[in-house]
Amino acid sequence: MAKGSDRVRFNVGGKIFETTTTTLANAGRDSMLGALLDENWNLNAGDGAAAEYFIDRNPACFSVLLDLLRSGELHLPPHLPDKLLYREALFYGLLDHVRAARWGPFDGDRLRLSSSIYGRAPSDATAIRASPDGGCCVAHGRVVHIYDWMLDEHRPINLDYQQVNDAGYVDSGHIVVTVSERPGHTIGGMGLFSSSSGELRHRFRVYHDSKAKTFTAGALCFSDSQFKIFASCKGRSNEYGIGVWDQNTGDQSDFFYEPPGCPFGEADELQWIKGDNFLMVATIFPRIEKCFIGILDFREKNMVWSWTDDGRMTTASLDEKRVLHAIVMENNRSICVVNQYEDLGFLDLRSNRGGGVRWSSRSKLLKRKVRGEETCYPKLVMKSGQLFSSMNDTISVFSGPDWVLTSTLRSSVGGSIHDFSIGGDRLFALHSEENVFDMWESPTLPIL
Repeated sequence: MAKGSDRVRFNVGGKIFETTTTTLANAGRDSMLGALLDENWNLNAGDGAAAEYFIDRNPACFSVLLDLLRSGELHLPPHLPDKLLYREALFYGLLDHVRAARWGPFDGDRLRLSSSIYGRAPSDATAIRASPDGGCCVAHGRVVHIYDWMLDEHRPINLDYQQVNDAGYVDSGHIVVTVSERPGHTIGGMGLFSSSSGELRHRFRVYHDSKAKTFTAGALCFSDSQFKIFASCKGRSNEYGIGVWDQNTGDQSDFFYEPPGCPFGEADELQWIKGDNFLMVATIFPRIEKCFIGILDFREKNMVWSWTDDGRMTTASLDEKRVLHAIVMENNRSICVVNQYEDLGFLDLRSNRGGGVRWSSRSKLLKRKVRGEETCYPKLVMKSGQLFSSMNDTISVFSGPDWVLTSTLRSSVGGSIHDFSIGGDRLFALHSEENVFDMWESPTLPIL
């Protein structure tokens, strides 16, 4: 290659930029700029002259993005709006570079409130779900509102007269929604929708005696490695249990019928246990008076572990330590549960009979209630070896082998936290009042 032949010139919106193939390589082959290095492109204009390409885009944004590729640092001029840069970065395939430069890896102890989004979460909203790329959706009533990574709203998913029970992202482009059956109608169950257009791609059906049945679908989870979708189901005939569908085809691949005393069809929480290929099913207060947690093995069609509240807890009174949420820990050896005081408890999965809850009391520290607000039930989420628990208007972060409280997340607006979700290195918190949800991110570490 002749001297200087690694130079590349761009005319972006009438402004000339010159760079090198080394800088373009930092964009990655999946980007538009990195693709110019493909052998099918000829960057050598001959005689040492730089190749030149015209791009009809914003030159100010291109300057920022080119500097990012050169230095690895993002310097955004005050006059340049964030969303304009994000739009241009998306065009060039550099959005991940921008995000990595602006926000560091997810760390619960370093999360900072990035923004509170008003007017996007109606007061009757029931759930918020983060997408793999950092967007989210908010479900309430019969509608699921969808927001991309820039929090621009897309066309919502409207289920007409069907109540939304749960929602989840198969991937950044597709959302599964579970809904209640309508009496007297042959609709209900689950559907796969486009997250960009809100259009229905296909419905998931339950078959009983070789006939498709209408049913109510509730809790939802996914198995990434096996490309399966799991949902709690209940219908008019014998469709009570956990349904399984293929993510790619939408075909039903299995159904685990609930045995007596095991309310699978009413499950509030499903979790795929990676490595063991088991499914946790939890049906908890206030849906039922006694909490039930089971571990299902679909290969052998049996329940390998189960636990329920003891017989003394026969009332729905919150004076007792009632289990209100449950999650399998990342080591797959225990299940963490939480009660109305945000006491964390642990169940040993290595005990065939389940045993009792080993409570770790934190009530004296965290028994704050928002004045004038109805208490929201706590939720648990695990991410990157940290445990997150919501209680009233606060999300607590627990770390280390003894799950020590290491930080708390609290916004000054919105009231109690109804639900929260983590995805794409962001945490989203849905408030019960004031039509608002929060977005939390981890800022990059300072350069020394």
